[in-house]
Amino acid sequence: MPSLDIVSELEIFEVNHAVQNTQKEIATRFDFRGQDVSIEISEKNKEIKISTESDFQCEQVFSMLENHFFKRKVDIQALDPQKMTASGKNVIQVIKLKDGLDSDTAKKINKAIKESGIKVQSSIQGDKIRVTDKKRDTLQQVMAFLKEQQFGVPLQFNNFKD
Repeated sequence: MPSLDIVSELEIFEVNHAVQNTQKEIATRFDFRGQDVSIEISEKNKEIKISTESDFQCEQVFSMLENHFFKRKVDIQALDPQKMTASGKNVIQVIKLKDGLDSDTAKKINKAIKESGIKVQSSIQGDKIRVTDKKRDTLQQVMAFLKEQQFGVPLQFNNFKD
C-alpha cells in the first residue's frame, strides 16, 4: 500500500552556510564598516543571534539572512524572529529555528487532510505524519493540497513508498 511521510526538517548545514554567507556580506558592506555588527548561530539551541548598534541595521541583517536562506533553498518559514531587545549600546535579535512538527501543527495538518475530502488514512507518528492510500495519485493529491496551505512551517514529503 503506497504511503508517504510529511515532515518539517531543517538542513542545519544549509543554515550554517546561509549564516556564513551573511557574515561575509556584512564584512564587505560599506554601510557596516566600523560598526559593531555580528551574526552567530547556535546549533545546540537552534537559534541565530543578530547583534547590531541600531534596530535599522538589525532589520537589514535579517533581510540579508532571509536572502541567503532563499539562495540556499531553505524555506524562510523556518525562521521565527523574536522581539528585538536593547542591551547596552547594542540591539539584539534572536531568531529561533523551527525544526520538526510540533503536536499542534501536526494536528492542524491532520485535520486539514481529513477536511479536504480526499479519502486517505493519516496518522501522527511522533514528529511526522504518515499518509497511506491504495493509489499513488491520491497521495499526490494530498501533497498538492498541502503545498497550497499555510501552516507556518516548511513541509517536506519523504519516504514515498509503493
